[in-house]
Amino acid sequence: MSDYRVVAAGDSAIVVEFEERIDPAVNARTIAFAESVQAANLAGVRDVVPTYRSTAIYFDPLRTDSAALMACIEREAARPVAPPQKATAPLRIPVCYGGELGPDLEAVAAFAKAGEDEVVRLHASATYRVFMLGFVPGFAYLGIVDDRIAMARRSTPRVRVPSGSVGIAGVQTGIYPAETPGGWQLIGRTPLKPFDPSRANPFLMKAGDAVQFYPIDRREYDAWL
Repeated sequence: MSDYRVVAAGDSAIVVEFEERIDPAVNARTIAFAESVQAANLAGVRDVVPTYRSTAIYFDPLRTDSAALMACIEREAARPVAPPQKATAPLRIPVCYGGELGPDLEAVAAFAKAGEDEVVRLHASATYRVFMLGFVPGFAYLGIVDDRIAMARRSTPRVRVPSGSVGIAGVQTGIYPAETPGGWQLIGRTPLKPFDPSRANPFLMKAGDAVQFYPIDRREYDAWL
């Protein structure tokens, strides 16, 4: 019996689902599977998109050999995940916490029954995994947030969240790469751009990366801009 599930999503997409939980090992398997399918370079496959624990495969049904695609899926989904290569240094991202740049820091501190400085310490002391990108270009879903500060989303989302805002939503944290609506608890802001089409690689982060935040003051934040 396989430990994955293949689900048709219309006539031009297939979703391969692994274990239904937010877990680094499950995510590593998902990303490895997506990379292997992409590397197979099958005719008609348009895109391969990994998420927390599933991978969507988009294809042209008029150009794709469905038998070859399913054989590839079954082969790669059953393949054991190779041991991780030597870990690379985490991407370090500066954050100015609190004040007008982090209007929900006080609420997260109340949730944690701790001071704002302790929330900052807990948020900045972890090394986060990029589980997936989505929502808007460059939005990386990072985890896992310390349970003490893992506050749920706001009951009423904001109409506009400024670009660079760093937020918490349960066990997830992330950076808004553009001004969009959003309901995450905003605890700070970074001067870095998670998505910048003028760069050779527009995306600051990719699935599987490690990320660490570090606090800066407002003067340092303004100097970055």
